[in-house]
Amino acid sequence: GNDSCEYLLSSGRFLGEKVWQPHSCMMHKYKISEAKNCLVDKHIAFIGDSRIRQLFYSFVKIINPQFKEEGNKHENIPFEDKIASVKVDFLWHPEVNGSMKQCIKVWTEDSIAKPHVIVAGAATWSIKIHNGSNEALSQYKMNITSIAPLLEKLAKTSDVYWVLQDPVYEDLLSENRKMITNEKIDAYNEAAVSILNSSTRNSKSNVKMFSVSKLIAQETIMESLDGLHLPESSRETSAMILMNVYCNKILKPVDGSCCQPRPPLTLIQKLAACFFTLSIIGYLIFYIIHRNAHRKNKSCTDLESGEEKKNIITIPVSPLEVLLQSFCKLGLIMAYFYMCDRANLFMKENKFYTHSSFFIPIIYILVLGVFYNENTKETKVLNREQTDEWKGWMQLVILIYHISGASTFLPVYMHIRVLVAAYLFQTGYGHFSYFWIKGDFGIHRVCQVLFRLNFLVVVLCIVMDRPYQFYYFVPLVTVWFMTIYVTLAIWPQIIQKKANGNCFWHFGLLLKLAFLLLFICFLAYSQGAFEKIFSLWPLSKCFELKGNVYEWWFRWRLDRYVVFHGMLFAFIYLALQKRQLLSEGKGEPLFPNKISNFLLFISVVSFLTYSIWASSCKNKAECNELHPSVSVVQILAFILIRNIPGYARSVYSSFFAWFGKISLELFICQYHIWLAADTRGILVLIPGNPMLNIIVSTFIFVCVAHEISQITNDLAHIIIPKDNSSLLKRLACIAAFFCGLLILSSIQDKSKD
Repeated sequence: GNDSCEYLLSSGRFLGEKVWQPHSCMMHKYKISEAKNCLVDKHIAFIGDSRIRQLFYSFVKIINPQFKEEGNKHENIPFEDKIASVKVDFLWHPEVNGSMKQCIKVWTEDSIAKPHVIVAGAATWSIKIHNGSNEALSQYKMNITSIAPLLEKLAKTSDVYWVLQDPVYEDLLSENRKMITNEKIDAYNEAAVSILNSSTRNSKSNVKMFSVSKLIAQETIMESLDGLHLPESSRETSAMILMNVYCNKILKPVDGSCCQPRPPLTLIQKLAACFFTLSIIGYLIFYIIHRNAHRKNKSCTDLESGEEKKNIITIPVSPLEVLLQSFCKLGLIMAYFYMCDRANLFMKENKFYTHSSFFIPIIYILVLGVFYNENTKETKVLNREQTDEWKGWMQLVILIYHISGASTFLPVYMHIRVLVAAYLFQTGYGHFSYFWIKGDFGIHRVCQVLFRLNFLVVVLCIVMDRPYQFYYFVPLVTVWFMTIYVTLAIWPQIIQKKANGNCFWHFGLLLKLAFLLLFICFLAYSQGAFEKIFSLWPLSKCFELKGNVYEWWFRWRLDRYVVFHGMLFAFIYLALQKRQLLSEGKGEPLFPNKISNFLLFISVVSFLTYSIWASSCKNKAECNELHPSVSVVQILAFILIRNIPGYARSVYSSFFAWFGKISLELFICQYHIWLAADTRGILVLIPGNPMLNIIVSTFIFVCVAHEISQITNDLAHIIIPKDNSSLLKRLACIAAFFCGLLILSSIQDKSKD
């Protein structure tokens, strides 16, 4: 799909009533400031009849919404924004005749300043004045044939668009317009297309056909007031298409893939491509050598028995082979990532939210999840199968939320915010539990966790040329993991084994948690201090987005307390468990019956109360302000509902748990190979069939996420060895790698400037 401009100008469909979707590319909705920025020092000319005048008005209103449609309709209309130095003119030439030809001919002279964009079109007046006669059509063909070379000459230095005639709604036409039939309009359009497309000896005309307005009109002309002129919403869509055609290549909006050129490869991307190519070649050489060696040891036939003797000697897989194989597979996967979201090989479409596009898939996966249920290996609160299940269904809901564009619906947005908070709650709960029970504060554990969290994101930052903060969730869980580690690792190190001998240590741990809470509150309400910390080099390289750390501060602040809540919950739960105050046997309620029933009732009421509050939200900013303090209510309510009844604690969904094991990879991979344009749109592998496209792209997406999870695990065992001396050497190499990356990044930034 190299020429997405052609699709934008010629084809598309309506999503809902008024949202236009070009054929497999994304259209950006331009704001006033963006339009002025694009059109600064530009001159745009609209030439034609009343329909072109309508298009002129809609185009100007993108620049200045206060511009009034007034004055004599049958004369030229100028518009100028002196501050932005933008000039847009409408020139009244309702027929393709000598007058229009003279107007265009003037611009072909070298001494005259030419408009940067010319939008022309006319036909209905010719049909009306000459009562739809065949002679008028013949004259139209002659006139447009004489104008065509002039338009071609202008098209070499300016953008020239010929607007094809929209259909009419014949039942609404007045008596003096009854001769303007759709049959006549089609004949005039065919004439214009055949003449303008054959007006040059080149294989392709430079004059672009603006035919998409015909498709828009076919859907909306019945809403016309007079049967001839389009309703305002349709004109606005056509004007926005014109703005996208001209401005997308200049401003390069993220959510406007139509008419955008492919971004050039950076130095880091080129080096990454060389590395992965060498890895693939290296693995193929290794595989050929290994295969030849295997052939020499291949089993032979025992002539006496006639049976084959099996060689029981197995050659162990070397770390080098695993390393090469992993990078070989990763290289192929990264090539697919790049093709999907950086090259122009595949197309992209805008998201469009409807309640059915969100809730129907939710119901479908819920049924699948319930169908695939199994008994748990253990029946403790938040056991491994249960946490995997929890991560799995949350991740699937978040994926459906992203692809359906449900963020525009505030109640859904607020519930998804709770799911993100629940992930962070599990981060606090899981890491606190590990350090508290195991007491393992060694560097190996820290490196293992950091590697598993960050490996894929670091590779994507290099391959896709995106900042680390772009994948906001990984920086979030990474920083919170380090916060938990530092809180528990600093002197005095308090672990469960030590605290069991003396209850005084429990108060020491609670004191540590209290200081952590104070530190969180200080950073949350002191934006300046937060920004100073994360604006320090080299932290700024990781946490800046668009030149500042505001986005990082906003993301961190949105769920600032939930990790602390997870740590506190883990502490209380493990303390109750140690004192045997919980009944965690198979089929047993967690507490005595009366207490269990009371807590279940409170939990259900709390869960529903939060949902009612979230569903009644009117202002996103106000709800986001309350979210950090109240999200824990629904999280705790869910945990109690899920774990108090013994039968609920004894089963889990293997379907959700499978997805839970690759939830991190699913969250990150969706950015580029399921969604597109950095999550703003939807990847289109199969144009023209949205349902089949989703099925195929989802299958590939899930397979890739699972494969990357396996690759990450394999590489973690090799790159992060248990031996401390070997680990320190590897860490030195990793540090050198990141230093080199920073230097290359600085060189790139200077070259851009």
